Amino acid sequence: MEIMKKIWLTFTQAVTVLLAAWFIVGTLQPSWLQRGKSSGSVSFTQAMISGHSESSPAGSFRAAAQKATPAVVSINVQQKARSKTRRNDPWFRFFDEPEEDSPSGGMGSGVIVSAEGYVLTNHHVIEGAEAIEVVLNDGRSAAAKIIGTDPETDLALLKIDLPKLPVIVLGQVESLQVGDAVLAIGNPFGVGQTVTSGIVSALGRKQLGINTFENFIQTDAAINPGNSGGALVDVNGLLMGINTAIYSRSGGNMGIGFAVPVSTATQIMASLIKDGKVTRGWIGVEPRPLNPELAESFGIAKNSGALPKGVLINGVLQNSPAAKAGVQPGDLVMQVAGQEVGDVPELLSKVAALKPGEAAVFSVLRGGKLLALSITPGTRPLRR
Repeated sequence: MEIMKKIWLTFTQAVTVLLAAWFIVGTLQPSWLQRGKSSGSVSFTQAMISGHSESSPAGSFRAAAQKATPAVVSINVQQKARSKTRRNDPWFRFFDEPEEDSPSGGMGSGVIVSAEGYVLTNHHVIEGAEAIEVVLNDGRSAAAKIIGTDPETDLALLKIDLPKLPVIVLGQVESLQVGDAVLAIGNPFGVGQTVTSGIVSALGRKQLGINTFENFIQTDAAINPGNSGGALVDVNGLLMGINTAIYSRSGGNMGIGFAVPVSTATQIMASLIKDGKVTRGWIGVEPRPLNPELAESFGIAKNSGALPKGVLINGVLQNSPAAKAGVQPGDLVMQVAGQEVGDVPELLSKVAALKPGEAAVFSVLRGGKLLALSITPGTRPLRR
């Protein structure tokens, strides 16, 4: 037993000495360890000693860009005359450019979101298209088929047929916070795929007058015409939004860009794949935000000097679901199916989320009394 202990002690001491010698040689004379190897090979020891690694330099977004860019595509569109529709384009709403009557080509961007070939982009990118070509970052191209569009969120879904498609990884927009770094990827002005960086400037932007249903991510990452439909990704290369519009008085980037959140985009995509359209609830009212003048005009009481929270019904469409349920001008809608509403976009979104044909309870303040009205929503007419 004593002999075994001595052998083990000798062995451990020898291993310790050898490891120490190897470390010293590797630190002071690493080239000695490379003898007998090809001149082009680099040992793990050298890489660790010299600090070389495959990770990105500090502050670089290289890894995120490399992960996301293969799935961002350019979209070339042969369009019909745009004289009647161009001013409805969220891009050109901010750009003072002349109308044109002749057929033209358009450019935009898109994001491959599935291996089956589905590509998300903006409705205004492919509106009035006679032919659509999708060009991948690896040089391949394919004609695209329109699966469906949703003008009210300015989203569209295309499909291409190519093998081994790169697919972007979807992120969780709920994890995004103001101040987080983001990248905008697209094909601005047709110069080729471009990556720009910035931060999340704001979340939940609405009432901008761009879309009917708005819940934008605002960013100062440079976005220009041609980026529309491209990807807004986080520092991990995960898709957070579809770049949709900018605010600009000059025609160029001014640091105010808007993207549709990925959560909205995936919901719209699921509806378009399933039905080729998006079905929303509709009750047929004209809502208005409540202000002191309207509150006084309609006799809506104040609580402790503050206006009650809700949305004023300014008008009711004849024979609409709301009219049949007894909704009247001057009613203040405070809840929809048990959920509070504080402004017009919130009311529109909550009504749109209702299933047509299934009754829902609306809490309404009328003449100082709280009423519960059961309304069976219809299907929201499609916007053209």
